[in-house]
Amino acid sequence: MFVEQAKSGAELIAAERKRQIEQEGWKPEDDDKKHPAGQLARAAENYVRFAAEPDIARDYQRKNGHTPGGWPWHWSWWKPSEGNLATDRIRDLVKAGALIAAEIDRLQRGEAKK
Repeated sequence: MFVEQAKSGAELIAAERKRQIEQEGWKPEDDDKKHPAGQLARAAENYVRFAAEPDIARDYQRKNGHTPGGWPWHWSWWKPSEGNLATDRIRDLVKAGALIAAEIDRLQRGEAKK
């Protein structure tokens, strides 16, 4: 019997970034135009913080529809995972990692244009 090995964190993040581009339509040129002031990094920070919250805080925030302070976009774009299992926390961290990757790419493109 063949057992598929779990993907590494870097592989999960790369796959999520690809999904964001291909399925959500968040193209690099959109990041350059629409998110020039660190919004991607701030969004990533919110997902990291949410992943680190204790279960009770995660439950409270989801139950009450709280969007974190510093969330850079409309509340409808805040999409944390729905549970408190390790897989839920990993999903939030993967989203954060993909947003960080997008911000790094945006900054590098900006430097290349100088």
